[in-house]
Amino acid sequence: MGAKLFCLCIAFTLVAYYIYSPIPENIEQPWKLMLTSAVLRTLGHMGEAAEWLGLANYMDVLMLLSATEYMAPTSDENVTVADTEFSGVAVRLFLPKKPTEGLRRAVLYFHGGGFCVGDAGMKAYDFLARRTSSQLNAVVVSVNYRLAPKYHFPVQFEDVYSASKFFLQSRVLSQYRVDPTRVCVAGDSAGGNLAAAVAQKLLEDSEVTNKLKAQALVYPALQILDLNLPSYQQNADMPILSKSLMIRFWSEYFTSDPSLREAMTSNRHVPAQWGHLFQFVNWSTLLPDRLKKGHVYTGPAFGSPALAEKYPGFLDPRAAPLLAAEARLRGLPPTYILTCQHDVLRDDGFMYASRLRAAGVPVTHEHAEDGFHGALTFVTSPADMAVGHRLMGGYLQWLEEHL
Repeated sequence: MGAKLFCLCIAFTLVAYYIYSPIPENIEQPWKLMLTSAVLRTLGHMGEAAEWLGLANYMDVLMLLSATEYMAPTSDENVTVADTEFSGVAVRLFLPKKPTEGLRRAVLYFHGGGFCVGDAGMKAYDFLARRTSSQLNAVVVSVNYRLAPKYHFPVQFEDVYSASKFFLQSRVLSQYRVDPTRVCVAGDSAGGNLAAAVAQKLLEDSEVTNKLKAQALVYPALQILDLNLPSYQQNADMPILSKSLMIRFWSEYFTSDPSLREAMTSNRHVPAQWGHLFQFVNWSTLLPDRLKKGHVYTGPAFGSPALAEKYPGFLDPRAAPLLAAEARLRGLPPTYILTCQHDVLRDDGFMYASRLRAAGVPVTHEHAEDGFHGALTFVTSPADMAVGHRLMGGYLQWLEEHL
């Protein structure tokens, strides 16, 4: 009996050790975050093993989470939900049932997942789109772009851009009774990257006559040049999105060649001839003083030009919207940016807010001191984490006021 009890204690200790992750004190319900982190770590270990054995790609294993969270398109008393295609790109449509005298608002939404995982049909994204459609009486187009590693940049951008451009046609907007002057593009994480890139590109596309009214970027990933920002250093081991996982997402976006990931890990992937781009991501001038405390800006460490010549995408503003020159930022619509303190991508959002303001773009920047990456995807019911509901409420309120 003593031996069995001892073995049980050892097993319990090992499980507790595996589940436990250091969580900042100001995050509510830390065990919920720890358990989610443990699931993601388990999938990560399975992915590494499967990849090492030649059975599957690392990202294919992570996609199991998307599959388990998938919901078929199901209408309810407030919203009609259907899967269809816009210009050959899969989208999930959320059409409000509430009658209206005039035309409706519309939101084009791009889900997160590091360009490699995720789906518009996941429970969290279905909940967000459904609530957006119902609360704003808006048409929501949630785009299912193709994913890496099967498809690399610029496929993801081209998918969301094609779907957006199709929807913005007057005949399509009229079909869904959408006001052409009240359309917003939005997204979280990698989806925030795609939303920012689409907003930039639409400005210069002469074929698009109906322009965006607003853009909403939720903890967006906006640059690949400097992967050693203060937020990357402070949150390197945070649950949900660690520095190593974000680098893996970034590298897979462009190629499955591990040499790019290795160069990004050492922050030596940008060649000297592209050094002028660092002015657009210089955190020593773009971040507020409180985020710079304890950090010293040392400037870029350049790498071999071979990788940039082979995979030039990471130097392209369509993949890194922060690299756009100021002239390209002028004329962007009013912008909402949500950042979270405990997030490797925190400083990307802060720097973009700074640059947009300098270009004369109206910006509402909401920063959550108790927030973490993916906070909104923790909201799938009224009983979920309060921080997620609060941030979702702020996002929806801004859309209601600006769209």
